[in-house]
Amino acid sequence: MKIIAEIGWNHMGDMSLAKKMIDSASENGADICKFQTWSEKNLKSGLWDKDGRREIYKKAQLSYDQHLELKEYCAKKKVKFLTTIFNKNDLSFLSKINPEMIKIGSPEVYNLDLIKNCLLKFDKVIISTGAAKWKEIINITEIENNNNMVLLHCVSAYPCNAENVNIPRMKKLKKYSGEIGYSGHFQGIDDAIIAICNGAKYVEKHFTIDRNLPGRDNKFAISPSELNKLSEFRNNFLKMTIDRGLDLQECELDIFNNIRGRWSKK
Repeated sequence: MKIIAEIGWNHMGDMSLAKKMIDSASENGADICKFQTWSEKNLKSGLWDKDGRREIYKKAQLSYDQHLELKEYCAKKKVKFLTTIFNKNDLSFLSKINPEMIKIGSPEVYNLDLIKNCLLKFDKVIISTGAAKWKEIINITEIENNNNMVLLHCVSAYPCNAENVNIPRMKKLKKYSGEIGYSGHFQGIDDAIIAICNGAKYVEKHFTIDRNLPGRDNKFAISPSELNKLSEFRNNFLKMTIDRGLDLQECELDIFNNIRGRWSKK
């Protein structure tokens, strides 16, 4: 069971800040630090041209060398490096940098060509299913040779209200994916805890070291202390769900041998 700290573009292109976020994520129990990969020149025209987002995309984009630098820094901090791909043009260099795994975000859940190519080039392909019709998800599961695919339940609302988290949908994904997970936008960690209890093998939450930093995602990301609590819960959950059988355990022998029977039955 892995916890993914979604740093994304919360660093806003500042490599020093990105590394501080990796430091904190590692110290507080994350297994994987995730970023996002794009080139602003591949961005189509849209509302982002009028509301300032294009400039943000340009500022936050990572170069090839910065990807390598972040991966090496993650290795130094004993966490896995992961990034989200949005464009097939980035397949070649990302498959060389990190052939172990890739993430496909909800906005590309319809892009079967990108998904097919990722399944061929990476050992594990993690796919978020937010803002997707059920039929679109079924289409993904029908791609040939998809044994390395992990489906993450996701609701693409930022932030997401409790009544919209819809954990039952995640449980239905088990029929179609060997491993399932959860990518959550609920404020806090309650959604991630419930996802763990319902079979999620990967849990992804947006992560920041300061909610006052620029950018929408920083505002609803979990804090280092929340990540620490989530990690502690995960660790205890894994321990508590170890099957110890039906009979008494060794840790109970003292009570069994020395305490039982101390009171008269009369």
